[in-house]
Amino acid sequence: MLLRQLEYLVALARERHFARAAAACFVSQPSLSAGIRKLESDLDVPLVQHGARFEGLTPEGERVLHRARRILHERDALHHELAEMRGQLTGTLRLGAIPTAMTVASLITTPFCERHQQVTVELESLSSRDIMRRLAEFEIDAALTYLDDEDLRGVRKFPLYEERYLLLTPVDGPCAAQTEIGWAEAAKLPLVLLPRRMRNRRILDDLFAADGTTAFPAVETDTLDALYAHLASGRWSSVISHAWLHMFGIPRGMRVVRLARDEAEPSPAVGLVVTPHARESVMVRSLLNVASGAGVRDALDALLEAHLES
Repeated sequence: MLLRQLEYLVALARERHFARAAAACFVSQPSLSAGIRKLESDLDVPLVQHGARFEGLTPEGERVLHRARRILHERDALHHELAEMRGQLTGTLRLGAIPTAMTVASLITTPFCERHQQVTVELESLSSRDIMRRLAEFEIDAALTYLDDEDLRGVRKFPLYEERYLLLTPVDGPCAAQTEIGWAEAAKLPLVLLPRRMRNRRILDDLFAADGTTAFPAVETDTLDALYAHLASGRWSSVISHAWLHMFGIPRGMRVVRLARDEAEPSPAVGLVVTPHARESVMVRSLLNVASGAGVRDALDALLEAHLES
């Protein structure tokens, strides 16, 4: 049994298609199929439900897949440890992030790359459920997400900042001259918000409800790019996280207004999550060391105050 054959099995389970799995492994489809058949022969069990196309793994295949992911993870971890012993960490850091946290990822990845210049960072936008699955399957090393998310189970959490919420509204709008407004007042504006399936929107809905109201946005979109594209028209308002200012700033013709908050209620925290076994990884440990000194919370709070004063 070769590690390369385990890589073929993992790629096939991920891609669910022989040709795509072969392309991901940079081999021909016949080579991948032959490697998996050799693995089946060595283990003396069927791993793949063979047919004209990929139809899934057998129960034995699922068991082997779980071990294969762990074995390949340990192989990568060994390479990282040996590279560190040589004085230069090398390899790939695989980082996932929910879409609303992608805006601050560069505050961590930039100093990480400056410190570890031989490491490549792969940053991927994922839902919170995908984050848990990808962590469990050793497909990512760590993730940026809400730390109170109901999908997080069995992970270690490292807070980076707490979200502050602002109304982003046209400069000639009815609320633009105010320094602070309530959620009920904001709900009356023509709004663009993220959809309810996203954690950010569910948080906002709870805050609207706490002020005795419900927001009915005229436009819902699941990307921040599309949300800001609508705001640039000068017609719409939105409730944004102050972390989004790091990437998008304030569009021309708009201004931010502070939304009232109950100081006794904790703000939603965003941070890094890793699985317990990943904490021992050289790559993850290096990431956490950089993140702890990156000053993300202070940088975002300073940015918020600068925009509120402008």
